[in-house]
Amino acid sequence: MPDALDPQNLTEALTYYDSWLAFNQRYQRIPGVQAAVFAGDAIAFSAAYGLADVEQQVELTENHLFRIASHSKTFTATAAFQLVEQGRLRLDDKAAQHVTEIVGTPLGERTVRDLLSHAGGITRDSEEADFWQLATGFPDRDHLLAVLKESASAVIPENDRFKYSNIGYGLLGLVIEAAAGTSYNSYVQSAIVDKLGLSGLGPELDPNRSNEYAAGYSSLSYADDRVPIEHVDTRALAPATGFYGNARDLVTYFSAHLPGDDRLLTDASKRQMQHPLWKTGEEDGPRYGLGLQVSKVGKRDVFGHGGGYPGHITRSLVDGERRLAVSVLTNAIDGSAAQLAEAALKLIDLAESEDRGQGEARFTGRYANLWGVYDIALLGGRLYVIDPTSPDPAAEPQTLEVEGDSLRVTGGNGYGSYGESYRFTFDDNGRVESVRGSSGLLAQPLDAFVLPDRVRTKS
Repeated sequence: MPDALDPQNLTEALTYYDSWLAFNQRYQRIPGVQAAVFAGDAIAFSAAYGLADVEQQVELTENHLFRIASHSKTFTATAAFQLVEQGRLRLDDKAAQHVTEIVGTPLGERTVRDLLSHAGGITRDSEEADFWQLATGFPDRDHLLAVLKESASAVIPENDRFKYSNIGYGLLGLVIEAAAGTSYNSYVQSAIVDKLGLSGLGPELDPNRSNEYAAGYSSLSYADDRVPIEHVDTRALAPATGFYGNARDLVTYFSAHLPGDDRLLTDASKRQMQHPLWKTGEEDGPRYGLGLQVSKVGKRDVFGHGGGYPGHITRSLVDGERRLAVSVLTNAIDGSAAQLAEAALKLIDLAESEDRGQGEARFTGRYANLWGVYDIALLGGRLYVIDPTSPDPAAEPQTLEVEGDSLRVTGGNGYGSYGESYRFTFDDNGRVESVRGSSGLLAQPLDAFVLPDRVRTKS
């Protein structure tokens, strides 16, 4: 059995994570960020920051829905394994056994296993895929079948290497429909979403819930301002990219992929899905299983998936050993969902890295001066200086020890004024008025910091 997380350590990590996410939503200029963490056997954290609709100034809530895009592949893989367990499908079945329209074509010879693992050598999105920027509609069934029949769609031989393919997962959707005897959307809705009792997940854009979706926005890489991007139906590519969801229901769904949970699949099927079959790039980098991405966050093995939809970038990570799942959903096409999700696991790791310390919460906060912002955070009972602008908040944090109304730097790299002190001034109510950092610079709590119109020398 895995070691249970210390509840106090978890609370401290998630308390700081809340503050860190709020800062990064503003700092990175992401319109909205929604996040949730599942720990043990329940949701331990859920929050939303920023706006669901910038033009209408609609505040983002925990209930707003995002297009979670390639997360859909995990639902498609789950459906395929359910049908395997029911004896209606085999992993070694060739696609043409179920989709007779492609009998005699190269892609008809690809197996279900090939498709699940992106080892089919299939075109990623077809030779003309401007539906990803809404210049055309997403392919319907006839359009998808036409792409599958094209000789050019078999780009390389099967099982040559990992080659990501949305078209391949569209084909999997057709296989599931044939094996299940119903539409893909109906099957995954009843056999997965409804079975878990989740109202904040669904396989495709639901026009009856249009007011519940967070608006999606363009990137800042090619323009100074973002513009909204319309939500569209993904049609025959729903098995690859159609799902919507909120972070709370998404981590609850992933909790059903933890060991010992038989609501959706046996542990044997889950182990096959989570097994790292194919390297996706560098030898020590992420790998891909059967419908799941497999990687490391720090030294921890995790599985999950990301999603990129026009206007929404999303990421979910699951640490099966510690029974943790985190999902972060952003409503910008350049949203840093992977970075924001990984931070949760890294902060929990940091809080759990040593025996509990004797740090004092009165020092904690976010402090600013002309050079920037730093946080003093309590994690695992220990005080750390953390740069909230860093992509990795747990990278080389300075450790601190209490000495009266000061904190002495006892760790971190040599650029961090090792051995010097942060000297605090408190008001009569015990709140921090100012702190003179280890470099000798005066800082104030961020909410009290005022930047002048012009920075001038003071005599």
